[in-house]
Parts: sequence; structure tokens; C-alpha cells
Amino acid sequence: MALKKYKPITAGTRWRIGNAFAEITTDQPEKSLLEKTTSTGGRNAQGRRSMRYMGGGHKKMFRIIDFKRNKKDIPGTVATIEYDPNRTAFIALINYKDGEKRYILAPQGLQVGATILAGDAVAPEVGNALQMKNMPLGTNVHNIEMQPGQGGKLVRSAGTSAQLTNKEERYAVLKMPSGELRKILINCYATVGVVSNGDHNLEMMGKAGRNRWRGIKPRNRGVAMNPVDHPMGGGEGKASGGHPRSRTGKYAKGLKTRQRGKGSDKLIIQRKNGKKLAK
Repeated sequence: MALKKYKPITAGTRWRIGNAFAEITTDQPEKSLLEKTTSTGGRNAQGRRSMRYMGGGHKKMFRIIDFKRNKKDIPGTVATIEYDPNRTAFIALINYKDGEKRYILAPQGLQVGATILAGDAVAPEVGNALQMKNMPLGTNVHNIEMQPGQGGKLVRSAGTSAQLTNKEERYAVLKMPSGELRKILINCYATVGVVSNGDHNLEMMGKAGRNRWRGIKPRNRGVAMNPVDHPMGGGEGKASGGHPRSRTGKYAKGLKTRQRGKGSDKLIIQRKNGKKLAK
């Protein structure tokens, strides 16, 4: 991925680092794979605000993505690499041999004209989807299922991948992007490769208005509020605050919020902080 640094001809472009979209091949999405989506502005069914700091934003259509990759043993050709306003990764339009078209998450290195395949025992090449039991150790994967046939749930963000480190009788051991070592059922599907748009985290908005276009409103600090509005509000001048916490009083840093005895604990070998879970 290539980044574009803008010349400081305005205040908004002085600090802006944007995406050059070098991989994008078209700006016209496939109409048959679009769905209308509406913005809530953070309001619930009664029209009351239930999420703060949401509202406005540019209109956009939802792209229907094939996370299941259930077109088994039917080759597909990459027609375009496209931008998706609903996610950080790029998407690829696939034309299958039987005439169907589908969007998938585009992995790094996938080129227009390449052929991809999904199946139980296809070659572990970039863009192919197969069961983890048929992948060699060390393979980087994304769009990982948690239950067979469920569709990919894990590792779908730009630039991420998990590494297949070990295989057991029923489980594959994956090193997740967070550093966590986790077991996943070995019959689950995953797509080979690293998710595209890896430099997404290096982009800089340049001005607050670009976040307003995305539907994100300014976020007010708790210490700037009154005591009636926030636990960190009040005080004389800047002599306020204390331990960072939420509006409901939950500590924001350091408090463990994971449910004790959660069912998936037995599938986690090592947490992202390097601590092994007690069995």
C-alpha cells in the first residue's frame, strides 16, 4: 500500500497523510452486490440518544461480502480491487466460472486477473480458502471461522493476519494479531494471506471535519464536565479527575472486564499479555 503526503496548501492538508489508493482499480461498485444502509445517529427505536458522539456523515451503500467462501471447487477470477467505506480493508470482486459475482476481503498481493479457489483441499495460496487441517504450519491466514460453516469472524481488519503455529487432534493453534495463542477447530475455514491496506493505521485525518464526514462527532472530556455529568467532573480549575473512568464509574485503565469462567477460556492457551490461563 502507498501513502500520500499532502502539500500544506491549506490548514487541513498540512498534517494530512492519506491513502494513495494505488491498488484500487475502479471506483464503480458492482450494483447487484449493494444494499441500502441507514445511519442511526446514535438513536434507538424511541428516537432517544443511546450512543454519544455519533451523527451526520456521508451517505454510503453496504457492500455484501462473502465471508463464508462456500463456492467450493469453483474457480473465480479477480475482476477489480475496490474501496469499501464500511471497513478498513480493500475488497475484491470475484467473477466465478458459473457466472456468479461475489465480493471478498482482498489479501495483500492479490492482483486483477488472478484465479482463486475455495475447497477442502485446495493449494494454500494467497486468496484461497481451505480448512486449516490442510494448511502447512507457519501459514498466515485471515477471515477465520470459529465454527465450521459459520463464516469468517476473526482477523478481518486491514493489515492483520494470524499464524498457524500448531495442529492438534481437533484444534489448530493460532497466534492472533494481539499475540494471543488460541485454539480453533481444525475443520474451520480460513483464507490464506494478510489482509490488504496494511498502512491504514499510518493515515492522518489532517482536520476534524474529515471525522465529521465519517459520522464521528467531537468527544467531550469527562474532566471538563460537572460532577453531575461525570465521575471525573468538577474541581477548581484543572484540579479534578482522579483515576480515568467511564460515565458509569467503571475504571477505564487496568480493570479486568472479562467474564470469569467464560466458556472459551479453555481454548485460550496464552493471553496477549503473555500470561497463561489456569486450567
